[in-house]
Amino acid sequence: MKKRKQWILLFCIALTVCLASGAMLYVRQKNNNKKWSLIYIPKTEDGTNDFWTSLISGTRMAAQECGASLTILAPEREQDVERQNEFLAEAIEENPDAILFSPSSFDASDELLQEAKEKGIKITFIDSYTESNIQDMTVATDNLEAGKLLGEYARTLLNENSRIAIVSHVKGVSTAVEREQGFREGLGDYNKNVVEVVYCNSLFDKASQLTEALIEKYPDLEMVAGMNEYSAVGAARAVQKCGKEGEIQVVGVDSSQEAVQLMEKGVFKGIVVQKAFKMGYLGVMETVRMLKGKPYDENVNSGCQLVTPENMYSSEIEKLIFPFNVLGAD
Repeated sequence: MKKRKQWILLFCIALTVCLASGAMLYVRQKNNNKKWSLIYIPKTEDGTNDFWTSLISGTRMAAQECGASLTILAPEREQDVERQNEFLAEAIEENPDAILFSPSSFDASDELLQEAKEKGIKITFIDSYTESNIQDMTVATDNLEAGKLLGEYARTLLNENSRIAIVSHVKGVSTAVEREQGFREGLGDYNKNVVEVVYCNSLFDKASQLTEALIEKYPDLEMVAGMNEYSAVGAARAVQKCGKEGEIQVVGVDSSQEAVQLMEKGVFKGIVVQKAFKMGYLGVMETVRMLKGKPYDENVNSGCQLVTPENMYSSEIEKLIFPFNVLGAD
């Protein structure tokens, strides 16, 4: 009788294990076959900005490859925080499996993001992040690294008396803060030569106007550093307009076809290029991996690369500065 009870107990344990394993297998198979619903809210979907165009293309390709449903909701202007939050509220109402978000403000979206979390929606930040640690995952360039890389290169073009101005994009946003900090670190003791920092609110024309004012204010200015595509290209346009290509060197973060042309003309001396397509692609792929319950990295560095007139035509660099000719460049 005792042996029989033992066999029954063993049988029950084995049956329980089999049922649990079967349930786990069923859930895993169900997750693998599910069509995940994603909503991505970038800072803008501006056709004149190669960074966002490339990044969004990366998200769409990844969604197609993994069979996810992806909706893009984007303001017309990068600094339109109010409109971005309206889209975020709309996305929460849709109740997708995950919201991918590129916050334009360091704190203005936190309340809405908390609401999304309370509804069980997963949150992935792409490109930038907010003050609160509310996200499940972040996929972005290491902006401190990008700024430092630019600063270290810029220092090689200057001397101890060179005067430098910084044209940044949106005051207080994480990308602007970290890139400027990294740039100053890269400059080392030349950091004391930074005469002024201005903000263009991610508008090409405003960046140009601010740079023209800086050129007039500081006649001995030797370098302007732009912290994103709008600020860098806008600054380069102003330097070219003022005929100062031989006197003022321009460096920046982010590439575009116009930036490449300005480098060919000698206006840009160096650009740190983010791997925008890869950032968008990984943002979707890693989010789906997370939704499936697979191991994932909470912080994914999508990388960056220094481009100069000397290396711009190497095959590796061409994949970055001409992303639509070679989609999916690393």
